[in-house]
Amino acid sequence: MKIVFHPVAVDIMVELVAILYYMKYFSYEYDAQEYVDNLSRDIEKNLPMKQKKRAPHYFETKYGKGLYYAIFKKNKRTSWYVLFHLFSENEELIYKIVHITNNHVDAKYFE
Repeated sequence: MKIVFHPVAVDIMVELVAILYYMKYFSYEYDAQEYVDNLSRDIEKNLPMKQKKRAPHYFETKYGKGLYYAIFKKNKRTSWYVLFHLFSENEELIYKIVHITNNHVDAKYFE
């Protein structure tokens, strides 16, 4: 099994550090970076064990058919939605993450 971040998903994580710091969710850029690093590690470690659901049609039109998502709850107010394609290559299961969003931005699209 392998977890792969599409370059767009990597860009989202990089931009998230700046957003969290400049929007004053964290007082120090280091703390914002640590939050994003912890989220990335959580995804890499636990995505295969999370319940996967079919992504809403809204995201399939943007990121392709056969898209799934899993939820990573980080605190009482914030849940992260990790959208990914699941496929097999050389008998290895691959999770290709194509988008990451949260309930503050896109909750209206999820159940």
